[in-house]
Amino acid sequence: MSHMPRYLVVRTFEVSEDAMPDVGRRSREIAEEEFPEIAWEHSHVIVDEVGGVRTFCVYGAPDPETVRSHGERLGQHTIDDLWEIAGDVTPADFPSVS
Repeated sequence: MSHMPRYLVVRTFEVSEDAMPDVGRRSREIAEEEFPEIAWEHSHVIVDEVGGVRTFCVYGAPDPETVRSHGERLGQHTIDDLWEIAGDVTPADFPSVS
C-alpha cells in the first residue's frame, strides 16, 4: 500500500482570530463528511500586527486538487501556497557527534 502524500497549505483568512474556532470546526466537519480521504494533521495559526489570520496546515490527501476542493468548500480564505511535503526532521535526527 502506498503512503498518502502530505501537503503544507498556507492560507490567508478573511475573518478575525475570534472566528477561527468556528472555521476550524467547520473545516473538520467538511473533511469528515465530504472529503473522508483527507487527514488534517495540524495547523499553525499566525495573527499579524493588524489582526489578519494566516494558517500553515498539514494535510494528508491523495492529491493537491482534493486539498483545494476542500478549501473551496470551506471558503472565507485564499490558499496562498500548497506544497507536497518531502519529509520531516527533528533535532533528534541529527545527534551530536561529541
